[in-house]
Amino acid sequence: MATYSHILVPIDGSRLSAKALRHAARLVKGTRTRLTVIHVIPPFEPAAFVDASAAIPYPDLYSPSEYEKSTRAYAATVLSRAAAAAKKEGAKCETGVLFGAQPWQGIIREAKRRHCDLIAMASHGRRGVAALVLGSETSKVLTHSKIPVLVCR
Repeated sequence: MATYSHILVPIDGSRLSAKALRHAARLVKGTRTRLTVIHVIPPFEPAAFVDASAAIPYPDLYSPSEYEKSTRAYAATVLSRAAAAAKKEGAKCETGVLFGAQPWQGIIREAKRRHCDLIAMASHGRRGVAALVLGSETSKVLTHSKIPVLVCR
């Protein structure tokens, strides 16, 4: 069986990403392997279709500062749950937040920066037109990463 020294687990708060985390935590349990869980936040993009006059009663509703505040709060919640889940599986983990328009690029860059030798992530298993239209960060990581990727469904 292959041994790893550092596993990166990108999560988005979904049940599937929690499943990938559980798999990774079980892999590191009882070993010296490090586990790092990250959450990627895409940049603020104001909705082009929103009527500006409709937002006047709620001026911060579409502001970059409100977006950053809410996405950081969501990331903190997701990462806190991830750390608790890893602990429940008997594994310690570090957590981190990344910002980037292309999450797959951030995931690969972070894995390299942290000298990870495995990326464990979820795949929603979309096929056909849905996969083409929605894209898949997992598929992009698989395509571009030189680091092995464990895909959980």
